[in-house]
Amino acid sequence: MNIGEIFQQLWQTTGICNFVQPADPNITNAFEQFLHQFGSPIMLIVCLFLMWLGIKKQYEPLLLIPIAFGGFLSNIPGAGMNEPGGFLYIVYEAGIHQGLFPLIIFMGVGAMTDFGPLIANPKTALLGGAAQFGIFGALLLALCIFGFTLPQSGAIGIIGGADGPTSIYVTSKLAPELLGAIAVAAYSYMALVPVIQPPIMKLLTTDKERKIEMKQLREVSKREKIVFPLLVLSLCILFLPSACPLVGALAFGNLCKECGVVERLSNTMQNALINIITIFLGLSVGSKLSSDQFLTVQTLFILILGIIAFSLATGAGVIMAKIMNLFSKEKINPLIGSAGVSAVPMAARVSNKVGLEYNPNNYLLMHAMGPNVAGVIGSAVAAGVLLTVCVQ
Repeated sequence: MNIGEIFQQLWQTTGICNFVQPADPNITNAFEQFLHQFGSPIMLIVCLFLMWLGIKKQYEPLLLIPIAFGGFLSNIPGAGMNEPGGFLYIVYEAGIHQGLFPLIIFMGVGAMTDFGPLIANPKTALLGGAAQFGIFGALLLALCIFGFTLPQSGAIGIIGGADGPTSIYVTSKLAPELLGAIAVAAYSYMALVPVIQPPIMKLLTTDKERKIEMKQLREVSKREKIVFPLLVLSLCILFLPSACPLVGALAFGNLCKECGVVERLSNTMQNALINIITIFLGLSVGSKLSSDQFLTVQTLFILILGIIAFSLATGAGVIMAKIMNLFSKEKINPLIGSAGVSAVPMAARVSNKVGLEYNPNNYLLMHAMGPNVAGVIGSAVAAGVLLTVCVQ
């Protein structure tokens, strides 16, 4: 091999040479041909935009930045990040394909969550349950109108739960080819809770309803907090074993928090462990943002269905609160119904903020935490249902 051939070989391995792919004669559509040839530079720009959203706008930065950086790495021509033996391939196979990372995230969520408001006012669990309507509504739309398969429809529908780890867990089991688009949609809409939810809340409620003041919640005993995760897990074992991985991880983390004798374990779950797994979870999800998987018409449909699912979930929670007020002496402020989605604690904060706009003395945060944490359990249960009925 002469010196010219050596330099030619080196040139062919550079990113400059491989950023633009040669035209594929089998692709007749001009737009698809454009995406095929320029997919990598387009996705690098998309990933930089996602980084900007995480850094400048602080939209779920703890996950959006690792996801964006993972996507950036996966679109570097010739790097082999997603090929067998590559860095992102190994991380994805170990943590996402096997379902490990979302479960550890749920342990951390359980260790950080106070179920006291839900225990003090159990009827708010109905609001968390009603919000799951968004999941199954989007599933039907994806299946009947957009032409997705049943497993793909189930994976898309879970976006309505506004729970990133659950979305990743379900998608990795049902439709791993859609993981990048669904993960980006789920975390984007979670980050946009303060933007998406208030107009829906105001549309579905009257000025009088928004001013409803709720009584202070009773104090919940330590015994109740210890028994609660065990009770939830026991019910899951009896009625929906397929949801036990997620519910069990959540219950274990919460039990460690509330029992008071394993503070080191609880602190580790809340801090070091969940931070480490968040890094690898984001990078492995980003590995599915390669141009050939993300730049498709399917991705656009998923983003549309995701916002529909999230809006349906928000509206269903508000409407359920209004229905409950027809049969209850102690009125519920319908604004807390929007917190039935699983975006903890952001959705509860939005309910409180909108309530204060109409009544400066209306502090709804703790009341909204009831349906909010019920939404966490509800999305895990919905995930179990989807994994049972959508597997083909």
